[in-house]
Amino acid sequence: MNLRLAVIGILVFGVVMAFKPHRNMEVKKADPLRKIKQNAFKKGEFLRYDVSYGYFDAAEATLEIKKSSQKNNGRNTMHIVGKGKSRGALSFFFRVDDRYETYIDEEALLPWEFIRHVREGSYELDRNIKFNHYTNKATVEQNDKRHYPVEPNTQDLLSAFYYARTLDLQNAKPNEEFMVNTFFDREMYQLKFKFLGKDKLKTKLGTFDCLKFRPLVEVGRVFKEEEDVTIWISNDVNKVPIRVQSDLLVGSIVMELVEHKNLAAPLKNVNE
Repeated sequence: MNLRLAVIGILVFGVVMAFKPHRNMEVKKADPLRKIKQNAFKKGEFLRYDVSYGYFDAAEATLEIKKSSQKNNGRNTMHIVGKGKSRGALSFFFRVDDRYETYIDEEALLPWEFIRHVREGSYELDRNIKFNHYTNKATVEQNDKRHYPVEPNTQDLLSAFYYARTLDLQNAKPNEEFMVNTFFDREMYQLKFKFLGKDKLKTKLGTFDCLKFRPLVEVGRVFKEEEDVTIWISNDVNKVPIRVQSDLLVGSIVMELVEHKNLAAPLKNVNE
């Protein structure tokens, strides 16, 4: 098993890096910046997840919206930081210490800057991507600068997770599919996930009413089937991911929420 791909694929929105890509998308004429009213998250939100591989603790992942941020292109932003660290026995064999950051527009929920700081075993990567949503271009900074055309309303790897939480799912029907345009690793990707229905999920924090989704993942590198990943999100205003389960070529990985702070609304335990 390629453990680096398996763990990191889980850490940010389950398996966003492994979503099935649809490349060569036509770039359209720029649209004015959109305005999205949302109450799913706010500054100060903190989520912590335990990541296990079989019976073993493998890693810890956190997602945090910083309480303070900065202006970017004259616009107010939210500064979001995602971290993934190996722990337990995994740290002795394969050390992971990754940090992802994004500055997203408070009104449009679009990224202005995306920062990757990756440390996985002997592999290291530092890359910045700056977005211009007025001209629909992304500038990748890694040793040099290269410019790429992007679709209107394109997300980065991390902001895609937060944008997805703003989608109206109240009237979603089983097998209905949703798509998000994303720019990552110098390419446009179309992230696609399917709604499976409602479910009650028992966790260490309690039992929660959830909406169940299945992203379409890329077969061959880590997964046997394109529907080998399942995501449960809270069926409330927060739409917080409660659990992500991924069946791999060998074994399975589970990421489960174990701590949360400063949610937009209380996370309701159905047993209370």
